[in-house]
Amino acid sequence: MYDFKPATPLPAVELYRELLAAAEALTAGEPDAVANMANVAALLWEFLPDLNWAGFYRVAPAKNGAGEELVLGPFVGRPACIRIPFGTGVCGTAAKSGATQLVEDVHAFPGHIACDAASQSELVVPVLRDGAVIAVIDLDSPSPARFNAADATGIEALAAMLSDRI
Repeated sequence: MYDFKPATPLPAVELYRELLAAAEALTAGEPDAVANMANVAALLWEFLPDLNWAGFYRVAPAKNGAGEELVLGPFVGRPACIRIPFGTGVCGTAAKSGATQLVEDVHAFPGHIACDAASQSELVVPVLRDGAVIAVIDLDSPSPARFNAADATGIEALAAMLSDRI
């Protein structure tokens, strides 16, 4: 039985160090991308307070056959949008730009996609392999300005570690 959860509230640097170690332990040697994303989504939910959604969107061929789009992957939270075009919403912007999106107020973000009306802030980090976006890690919170630079740095380290495991 795995019990991956920090015992007490920790400073951000230590929290993300423990999260990364737990993700490393759970995904090392496992070749199945879906299993790895599912376990990491559960870890994010356990480790990070004040979330209402944590998970992945994967890059996949667009439903209409024209290019690529994001398709829902493993997550914890309420049901979510299944397909997101590149450049649309916070996740699509992260996928198109290849850059982390730290959004203090999702209602002020042009084109925000409201999958859950309770979401107030969002952090989306692209997962890159050989310079190309293969997925994004998406975190939503019901609190405004929940995420900061330390969160972005921690999730970017997680994304880098996962780049050859998903």
